[in-house]
Amino acid sequence: MEVELKEMLHDLESLKQSLPDPSHRASIDKLRLRVEQLTSLEKSGPARRLKVKDMSAEVVDSNPYSRLMALQRMGIVENYERIREFSVAIVGIGGVGSVAAEMLTRCGIGRLLLYDYDKVELANMNRLFFRPEQVNMTKTDAAVQTLSDINPDVILESYTMNITTVQGFETFVSSLKNKSFRPNKEGSGVDLVLSCVDNYEARMAVNQACNEMNQTWMESGVSEDAVSGHIQLLIPGETACFACAPPLVVASGIDERTLKREGVCAASLPTTMGVVAGLLVQNTLKFLLNFGQVSPYLGYNSLKDYFPTMEMKPNPQCSNVACLERQKDYIVAKPARDVALKAKVEAEALLVPECPLHADNEWSISVVDDSGLDGMDAASSDTLPEGLVRELPSADKAQELPTSEAPLTSNDDLEDLRRQLEALNS
Repeated sequence: MEVELKEMLHDLESLKQSLPDPSHRASIDKLRLRVEQLTSLEKSGPARRLKVKDMSAEVVDSNPYSRLMALQRMGIVENYERIREFSVAIVGIGGVGSVAAEMLTRCGIGRLLLYDYDKVELANMNRLFFRPEQVNMTKTDAAVQTLSDINPDVILESYTMNITTVQGFETFVSSLKNKSFRPNKEGSGVDLVLSCVDNYEARMAVNQACNEMNQTWMESGVSEDAVSGHIQLLIPGETACFACAPPLVVASGIDERTLKREGVCAASLPTTMGVVAGLLVQNTLKFLLNFGQVSPYLGYNSLKDYFPTMEMKPNPQCSNVACLERQKDYIVAKPARDVALKAKVEAEALLVPECPLHADNEWSISVVDDSGLDGMDAASSDTLPEGLVRELPSADKAQELPTSEAPLTSNDDLEDLRRQLEALNS
C-alpha cells in the first residue's frame, strides 16, 4: 500500500506541473495533502512481514527462519527446508486445532487446509489464538486473517462447512485429493490430516475418509473436565482405526448427543489445550521431517503429570469395511516392506564412517590401553623419595601376627569341659 501511495503522490506532482491553468493547482494540493495523510496512517499501522523466497540459516534479526534452520545445523533434522513441501489438513479450528495451526504456520509449513463450520464467540476467549474483535467471524476466516499476518509464506485454504453432512463429506474428500500444490505427490494431495474435533461423529467422518484414501492421520482430544488429553497416530491397516476401539460410551450403545444438557458446558483450560496442541504438532514435525520417535499414542494427565504411551493394533473384526481392506493390503505388502527396511538399515550402517569420538582435543587428553600395565612393577609406585620413611606399615602387606613360643593346643575335649562345669556348680 505504501508503494502505491508514493506513486500516487508522484503522479499528482506531475499533473500539477503539467496544468497550464494555475487555478486548478489548489485542488491538486488538496488531493496531495489527503494522500500524504493516508501515507502517514499506513506507516503508523502494524508492520506486515514480507514473504521470504528461500529459507536461510543466516543469524540476523530480520530472518524469521534462523532458529528453525538451527535444528539442521545441530543435526536434529537433515533438511528443515523440506517443510515447505508438505501439506497438512486440520479439521476443527477450536482450542487445539487453532493453536496447532499457529504452531505449524510459525514452523513454515508449506500449505494448511482448515476445516470448521462454527463462528468465533466470546465464550472462546478463555482459549488461545482468537481475539475479541474476531467475534462473529467464521473460525476459518479468523484463522486465515491471523495466520497470514504471522507468516505470509504459508498457503492457506479455508473450508467453512460441516464434514459430517453428505455434501460436506464429499467436499472434504475432494479437497484432500487436490494435488495442485504438489502435482507429483503420490497418494492424496496432503501429507497428514490432523483431527482436532470435539465429537465422535466428526472423528468417524475423518476416520472414514482416511481409510478410504489410505491416508495417514493423527487424532487428538481433551477430556470434558479439561485436565487430560491425548494424541494418536492412525495409519490405515497398520494401526487401529478409530472404529477398531471405539470410546466406552459409544461401545455401550449410548448416543453421545443425549449426554449434552441445556445450560451445561464442558470445562476448558488453555493450558491443557496448549499442551495437547504442542504434543500434536511435535509428533507431526517428527513424522514429516523424519527425526526422533513418532508416538503411536501419547496421553496426558495434568493432575499427576502422567504421560502414558501405548500401541494399538487394528481389530480384525472392525466394523469399518474400508479398515478391513487396508488391513489386507498391509498384510500382503508387509514382507516386501520388511526386506526393504532391513536393506536400508544395513546400507545406512555401512555409510557411517569410523572417526574419533572427539575430533577436537585441545587438552591433549589421551586414552591408554590398560592391558599393557600388567607387566609393570607394581611395587615401583611404593618407592619413596630419599630421606622419607613410612610411619605406618604398607596396607598392601598382610600384617603378621605375633607368635608365642608355646605351641597352640587344641580345645579341651568334652569330658574336661563337663568336669569344669560340675566344679563350678558345686
